[in-house]
Amino acid sequence: MMLSAIRSATRRSLATSNLRSATSLRCSSSVLSSPSPSQQQQQQQQSCRQYSSVYRTTTPLLMPTKTIEVPTMGDSITEGTIVDIPVGPGDYVFEDDVVIVLETDKVSVDVRAPEGGKVLEILGEVDDVVEVGSGLYRLDTDAEAPAGGGASEAPADVEAPAAAETPVAAAAPTPPPAAAAPAPVKQAAPPASSASLPVMESVTTSLGNRPERRSKMSRMRQRVAARLKESQDTAAMLTTFQEVDMGNFMEMRHRHKDEFQKKHGVKLGFMSVFVKACTSALQEVPSINAYIDDETKEVVYRDYCDISVAVASPNGLVVPVLRNTEYMTFADVERTIALFGSKAKENKLSLDDMSGGTFTISNGGVFGSLMGTPIINQPQSAILGMHATKMRAVVDEKGNVVARPMMYLALTYDHRLIDGREGVTFLKSVADKITDPAKLVFDI
Repeated sequence: MMLSAIRSATRRSLATSNLRSATSLRCSSSVLSSPSPSQQQQQQQQSCRQYSSVYRTTTPLLMPTKTIEVPTMGDSITEGTIVDIPVGPGDYVFEDDVVIVLETDKVSVDVRAPEGGKVLEILGEVDDVVEVGSGLYRLDTDAEAPAGGGASEAPADVEAPAAAETPVAAAAPTPPPAAAAPAPVKQAAPPASSASLPVMESVTTSLGNRPERRSKMSRMRQRVAARLKESQDTAAMLTTFQEVDMGNFMEMRHRHKDEFQKKHGVKLGFMSVFVKACTSALQEVPSINAYIDDETKEVVYRDYCDISVAVASPNGLVVPVLRNTEYMTFADVERTIALFGSKAKENKLSLDDMSGGTFTISNGGVFGSLMGTPIINQPQSAILGMHATKMRAVVDEKGNVVARPMMYLALTYDHRLIDGREGVTFLKSVADKITDPAKLVFDI
């Protein structure tokens, strides 16, 4: 492989040399045979232009340098921020190595090397905003990989510390001991007055160390903050609450969870029953699944259910979308949510995973939240908040006071589109289906 590369370079060098010689001969012959100075000057300029044109197209072959551009990161993403540069100029990278990490409004994108080579130049710095299609770094694909592999190592010859070369200064002579100072003469204390009050010493409370630190907001956190504030400024949000008895579903889950996991390879959690209950209720109350098109002043009703599920990630809260939940089974829901959770922890969620969504479920109960008012994820019109399940005293149908596992549900909806009747009807339908899971089986 090395021999073929040397032969190729030699052929290109000989071709360039022959081209220069032929061009110089043409220039000299044109000078000798030129009938007039003006024609001679025109022929000479034309020959030089041909030589320079061919030389420009031939020269890059001797050093194939590629400029890697900012990749396309989604239809709505036009720029990103450089948040990390793991390598530097002079480092050798192999194919698929991460060279630069970009952060957008929704995800982080690893820009990897398309092939092995030496990084010549990074065309940006950390915190720089770069647009899609602009140059990001330059890569020399003809460079050879170092023997040890990976990035270029530090040079072996390291300069000795300057302190080692500096001779130790001679010890200064020890000064003679100073003469002992005379002991201060103690003055007699004034006689205490019986009428004088005791002097109180000032007490200073130690507050300890009180440091502060600043951290720049990530691009994703800035976008989340802007979207939440935009939602508050746009929608007329109203929250209604409903409590739900989780006892029947918890008992059914306890009976069948082992068999469910054995057959489907995934654990049976709470999210699947809530997704299916919300999907059924969305089909019963279509206005919850609709949204307002502010440009055309129209209400858009969607006959499909794409439910966004809030998932915590190292970079913040993300909301991947379960698509067409009306066709999904309990196992499909649990399997997809587990996949999204794994991708979120590894920071591998794509824009396609989080785009769209007609309704959102937020489960604050996993953190112990007892009650809260979630904020609508625009341009959706409603969001359901799940909370912690607590044993509480309730009165059953027979009038007995019993302890039951209860959960508070919160539905925040856009009052511009959804009236109180639709909002309460939707939430009550979800609660009834959770209280009696048989209603999901019989579609009632």
